[in-house]
Amino acid sequence: MKRLFFLGLAIVLSLTACQKTEKRYTQQSVEIDTYKKVIDAYEKQDWEALMSHYADTAKIMNNVIEKEGKTIAEEVAIGKEDAALFSSWDYVDGESEYEMVVTDKGQTWVNFWGIWKGPLAANNKTYWDVSKIMMDIQTMEQAELSTMKDTIN
Repeated sequence: MKRLFFLGLAIVLSLTACQKTEKRYTQQSVEIDTYKKVIDAYEKQDWEALMSHYADTAKIMNNVIEKEGKTIAEEVAIGKEDAALFSSWDYVDGESEYEMVVTDKGQTWVNFWGIWKGPLAANNKTYWDVSKIMMDIQTMEQAELSTMKDTIN
């Protein structure tokens, strides 16, 4: 009878242990829901709301390696500079993906992929490709310099 009891106890303990395994990958979590609020604030250029979701010590790594991460204040300053170039911006509805992973070191990462678009204020063209934005900005700057030179002469 003791053997049967201990066998049953061992089965219950192993089932309980299996049920408590940590989820290491998901596309639905509280952390993802929070990051969706960050993206919404970014689209609305609501910098205070965006900052409210980060600790002062957070490092933001948008397409950079960890040692090149920025503080939230630095990221907001860049966002404000970028926003001055565009009449609006947003991510294409239905084209965003979120995932949360827990690394082998126990760090929680929320990753986001989205298709961003925005009309450049200077020419009202809508962009998705950053390289095209940079080329048009350079063309506009060259035209402005040329106009300045003509004015001086």
